[in-house]
This record gives sequence, structure tokens and C-alpha cells, in this order.
Amino acid sequence: MKRYKIKIEYDGTPFIGWQRQENGQSIQGAIEDSIKNIFGETITIFGAGRTDAGVHAMGQVAHFDINNKELEPFVIKNALNDHLRPFPIAILDVDEVDNQFHARFNALQRKYLYRIVNRKSPLTIEKGRAWHVHKDIEVDPMKECISLIEGKHDFTTFRSAHCQSDSPIKTIDSLKITKSDENIYFGFSAKSFLHHQVRSIVGSLKLVGERSWSVNNFGDALSSKERSRCGAVAPPDGLYFMEVKY
Repeated sequence: MKRYKIKIEYDGTPFIGWQRQENGQSIQGAIEDSIKNIFGETITIFGAGRTDAGVHAMGQVAHFDINNKELEPFVIKNALNDHLRPFPIAILDVDEVDNQFHARFNALQRKYLYRIVNRKSPLTIEKGRAWHVHKDIEVDPMKECISLIEGKHDFTTFRSAHCQSDSPIKTIDSLKITKSDENIYFGFSAKSFLHHQVRSIVGSLKLVGERSWSVNNFGDALSSKERSRCGAVAPPDGLYFMEVKY
């Protein structure tokens, strides 16, 4: 048996999400079907994270096992990219790994980026790839919330009601908020995240940035541990799974 690790880039717009489901096309399903066409085996790939419908990835990582046929990693990479057309999925790297490697459980850190385009004019080329916010947003008040978010906290307020995690307690290693022209970037790093955690935090930070909330309002919402205190969840369009560290 050979185990392969793959690095994946995708535009999540046309998919129901990473995870294979019966009600539509998933990224996982598209890749699994392509592997079956190449190797003649029905396999399951295991991803480092389960992105939702509309969420994108620049560096998703997954692994799978093959029993029947041995191919060089570069051959697998080229064959997968050929079979995945016309889906907006690209296999960036393929490596043979030890059978003890697990894309999800061996991950030490995951990095997500959320992007807002803050302007009056509508999005055209980048529609579906960023959250378009019309109202002016100030970055400095949002940065004042960073110290409240980084570290170990009970993030019940910023956790989806459908989250399957055993605990709402997570540790955010770092959060960086930057602005470049009309783009506002939120860079999150943590070993793991709750379902909708990043989008929930960004949605509430946006309220601080537009002065609908104060920094204290944000802190009170977090410490309340009540989902009802969360601001409107940011849409999936602006979320990118950037990197996994092992």
C-alpha cells in the first residue's frame, strides 16, 4: 500500500463544500472520482479541514492510500489535474508519505485568510471571492480586538450551532488585520477551528470597524458565551484555507 499527500487549490463557488454528500458536487467527491479513474480503486481521501460551500483554498492538504498500482508523484499530479478538468480544482503537489501520516490528525497549525473589499462600487471580476462591504470600515478599532481574540478562550459565541467539536475552547495562535487600498485582510492561525468560527469573528469585527459596536461590545459578546450575541456571520465568499503546517 502506498500513501500519498496532496496539496490542493480550489475555487469553492460551484461546490457544496469539501465533504462528499449526496445532494451535490463536493471537492472531495471530484478528487475521489478522479483517483478512481486513474487507479481503478474506490478510495476515500482525508482532508486537513472541511471547508463549507463557497469557501476557497490555496493550500488544502489531503491524503489517500492506493493498493493496486504504483505511480511516480509527478505522474499522479499531472493525471489528477487532467481528470479534474473542468472543475476549478488544481493539485499543486503530490508526495509519497509514511503510512503513519494523517492530513487531519497530524496538523500542527492551520491558517485561514478572510478578505473584505471595502468600496461603494459592486464587485465584478472578484465577485464570489471576497465579502463586498459598502459601508466604510476602520481598521484600527478592529485591531484593538486582537488581544481579546488571541490565546485560549471559550468561543461559544462564535461557534455554529451545528459544530461537532467536543469543546468550544480553542486557542488562536495569532490574528493579523491589515489593509491595502480597498482590501482588508484577516489572517488567522490556530491548530484547529470551530465550525464557522472565523466567519463569525469577522462578522462581529466588521461591526466594530463600522462603529456599530465598540471594542467593549465585542469583548462582552465573547465573554457572554452566547451564540445569540454574535454579529451576522460573514459570507463564505471571502474565506480562504491558506496553509497547513505539520
